[in-house]
Amino acid sequence: MKSNHSIEKSVLSHQDISLTDYDRLVFALHEGSHDDVAMTAALDRLRDQFDANFVTLILRIPGVDDIGLMLVSGDLAVHGQLAYVSYYRSLTPFSGQQVDTVFTQGDVMSDEEWIETDYYQSSCKHQNVFHVMGADISTEHEGTFRLRITRPRAGGAFSEKDRALCQMLLPHIRRALHVRSMLGRSESMGNLYADAINRLSVATILLNDKGVVQKLNDYAQSLLDSADGLKLVGDRLEASYPSDNKELQKRIKEAFEARERGESVSGELLSVTRPSGEVNLGIVFEAIPDTGWLDDSDRSTLLLYVRDAVNKSTVSSEVAKKLFDFTPAETALALELANGLSLEDAAEKLGIMRNTARAHLRAIFSKTGVRRQAELVRVMLNSVVALSGNTARSVSSAATLVPGELLLPLRRDE
Repeated sequence: MKSNHSIEKSVLSHQDISLTDYDRLVFALHEGSHDDVAMTAALDRLRDQFDANFVTLILRIPGVDDIGLMLVSGDLAVHGQLAYVSYYRSLTPFSGQQVDTVFTQGDVMSDEEWIETDYYQSSCKHQNVFHVMGADISTEHEGTFRLRITRPRAGGAFSEKDRALCQMLLPHIRRALHVRSMLGRSESMGNLYADAINRLSVATILLNDKGVVQKLNDYAQSLLDSADGLKLVGDRLEASYPSDNKELQKRIKEAFEARERGESVSGELLSVTRPSGEVNLGIVFEAIPDTGWLDDSDRSTLLLYVRDAVNKSTVSSEVAKKLFDFTPAETALALELANGLSLEDAAEKLGIMRNTARAHLRAIFSKTGVRRQAELVRVMLNSVVALSGNTARSVSSAATLVPGELLLPLRRDE
């Protein structure tokens, strides 16, 4: 049985492309799975190969008429940018094509019929697009991607060789888009989890097998910037006091050695003294499982969780009010108590009488079902309120999407 490479080589012998150029094109497509810049470079190669003026990937069609999420290679203001582009879905004559099969506009209608369509008149004519070759690429989980390759009328129609080459490239495009989707989904979930850890005021510090700090979350960065118990010296983590630092480096070394022996490293604890006199920082060591195939000496191998027991809560007053049915005054007092203030100190900070604070506290106890201030703090910090302190960062590239008004062609023939 012939291998796929042998079949491709046989087919390529009848195409206007060398095996070397084909390999470069396929390599570019798979590199495109990494990010939008790399995918744009792959579309640029496709545009050069097919002597096209535009190569477009329609990635998603939201529920908005005539708008699509696209990546475009060509002479447009949004070249190489993930953008919402006018798609004229209600007008396009290319809907409903057989999936995973390359077609041209000549397969759908005659040139005369094509020129008379509203789609051509309202969009294509103004962008110097006449010849169209495309395919609707099906996927198992991501829906259908649409590939469109276009030429001006003077560029000539797409040939059978063009069609055959495009058909050969479809599986590679599908695989690249599938990997891009999985990477994006993984990144989004990672950002969500990281944001949740930040909200819980847990510092996370990633070390490689040389003890070099590779990554910090926002809370860890803030903690190290204060240099109160832990600090960065160059690219290495150190404790403020020599005795603590000696123990920290010993624990890190032992964790690496245990990991190399295949032993479990999970839940190892260390207490670090703080020069400020505040309660010690607590550190938990967790080894990262080795799932790589290659011997990557720079990979992250150890994760440190650091908890600041005296950190002030950043819980949302609005969420606390909704969750416990607090009044605004009760919410303000409950949050100050959760931040460790005594009732008297909280009353002073809020500018209210102690008797008023006590009345609020009795109402708070009644609504939360607790009887002591320590229980109230535990309830506040262990509830979902603690996860609502900050607005989650966008986990998609939506913030970088280009609005439709920027999508006019640079040249427009009236």
